[in-house]
Amino acid sequence: MKLAYKCFLFSLALMLAACGGGGTADTTTLPPSVVTADCDPNNPDTYGECGTVFIGMTDADGDFVNYTVDVLSLELETANGRIVETLPRMTRINFTDYVDMTELVTAASIPPATYVSGTIRIDYTNSEVFVEANGESKQATVMDDLGNVLTQTELKIHLSNRDQLRITKGRAALLQLDFDLDASHTVDVAPTPAEAVSEQFILAEVFPVDEKDIRVRGPLVSVDVSEMTYTVALRPFHDRNGAFGRVRVHVTDKTEFEVNEELYVGIDGLRALDAAGQETPTVAAGTLDVVERQITAHTVLAGSSVPGFHRDAVVGNVIKRDGNFLTIRGATIIPTDRPAHFHDDVVVEVGAETKVFRDGYRRRDLGIGAISIGQRVTIHGAQGGSPTSDANAPQILFDATQGAVRMHLTHLSGVVNTIMQGQTEITLHGIDRRRVDIFDFSGTGREPGLDAAPDNYEIATGSLTMAAFAAGKPIVAKGFPGAFGEAPPDFFGRTVVDFTEVRSVLGITWGAEGTLAPFASIGPEGIVLNMDNEDIGVRHHVKQGTVLIDLTLLDSNATIVPRETERTAFYIKTADSLRMYSDFGDFVDDLLTSGIDGATAARSMHAVGKYNTDTNVFTAYKIGIYLLEP
Repeated sequence: MKLAYKCFLFSLALMLAACGGGGTADTTTLPPSVVTADCDPNNPDTYGECGTVFIGMTDADGDFVNYTVDVLSLELETANGRIVETLPRMTRINFTDYVDMTELVTAASIPPATYVSGTIRIDYTNSEVFVEANGESKQATVMDDLGNVLTQTELKIHLSNRDQLRITKGRAALLQLDFDLDASHTVDVAPTPAEAVSEQFILAEVFPVDEKDIRVRGPLVSVDVSEMTYTVALRPFHDRNGAFGRVRVHVTDKTEFEVNEELYVGIDGLRALDAAGQETPTVAAGTLDVVERQITAHTVLAGSSVPGFHRDAVVGNVIKRDGNFLTIRGATIIPTDRPAHFHDDVVVEVGAETKVFRDGYRRRDLGIGAISIGQRVTIHGAQGGSPTSDANAPQILFDATQGAVRMHLTHLSGVVNTIMQGQTEITLHGIDRRRVDIFDFSGTGREPGLDAAPDNYEIATGSLTMAAFAAGKPIVAKGFPGAFGEAPPDFFGRTVVDFTEVRSVLGITWGAEGTLAPFASIGPEGIVLNMDNEDIGVRHHVKQGTVLIDLTLLDSNATIVPRETERTAFYIKTADSLRMYSDFGDFVDDLLTSGIDGATAARSMHAVGKYNTDTNVFTAYKIGIYLLEP
């Protein structure tokens, strides 16, 4: 899947299979500032002269349990200043939903040209932003560095000169926007509401460096059983209105369908989708076959299986189970008649008639006993109680006794205790970005003495390999908790990543005024931090999984180097713009030209990659820095 997705990112810029069409175009001769054709997507006489841009949105992991804002506008600009709008209407997005996937936002028909920058406008007026404080969600106010509450923001993003967005006639390209919440915010949970100071690191990548699933939503337009495809009117997130373009989705004999809460595979699923009819809501997750140049779904939900259509839905993690009553924490409620909203706790009743599904599981023999503590779920049913968007209001009751539950891959993080054949025991720190102490594991074991224990949490790893010397090191696992009342093992790992591969994040700040001496040295070989700097602020850590390493307590200055293989992304942010680079040398040259050696103050720095604790070297595939303009 990862290989297919990686191929997707590199080939989408040359394909139009998702909109119909084929072949390959040579874009290397297109002058950077010339629009080659007049196209009006609303005019049939000129529509054929257009190209297509697919814009996806994603998020890097951060400290937020909910970050919902309204995206007002996504503009693209050519070198000679021609501006086109790609977003047909305002759309509401919760960025915390997109840590592990990219959602296609729009498939916009635009004039062929080379686009060198873009502008994103975000409205915080009706935002829902929550952080975790002492195990509970707490509303946060997002403000600028002067303490002003944000209303509307605008950020101009300049693409790398080496990776500009080239749109040609009859072709499509991909642009992914990554709102790095962790790098963008400094959070203080002590006040009420909590305070999140925003610096907005929003990256724009033509060839994204992170490998993620792609999600495509929208009502059904048509089905072609002979071609094993279907077409949707793209409608991202939980939008119920608007026209964001059309996308063709291919399926295979192995594609899993859930249509109106019935399971199908392959062509049988496509026929069931066809029978459901036009305007049937759909959600697909998938990749691209590089040879055929086509978006291919591995999972398709349709009809009443799509959250918020026909029945209310709630998405979150099970933190407690008392008989048939589940407490869902970090819940997004998706009503049928109102916009989706966040509510930290929802109590759900399930019963013998509740249908239970699990991602990647094609059999129909699951019952409510399969739902255990920690499990991430989407539940369909009927919301009771007072409809409110206040996350701290009393618990909302939700009736799913005649509804359905779909269990999703759940993420664990912790530290390895021991490793043995087919099993790893860990000290569990968190589940899906929530601290482990909010989860009540009572009843998970075959008997009380066998309940899952966070300090000795047992993961069945099967044939997955682990480094034998990983004890005491961070670990990340994806999979499913065992059935309720059946532990041990406590968890069945589909993917287990030990400390040698765990994603690490480096963050350092230098206070509101910044510093003129952030580095001990800087050059094309790497950057050495100056940890003797008296301006170092509250953030000065490497986060490796759930383990925090204080850079100020180490014996030497940390060195940051770019990784030598695969793609990289570097960026320099100022107050209202951000410059992208794909080459580390270009990034360093710009920093030096900007006066980072003593004339321009640096306020914060952020890097993503792998950290070697033995050498104190951080090998990064993303590096960003915020400069205060003189």
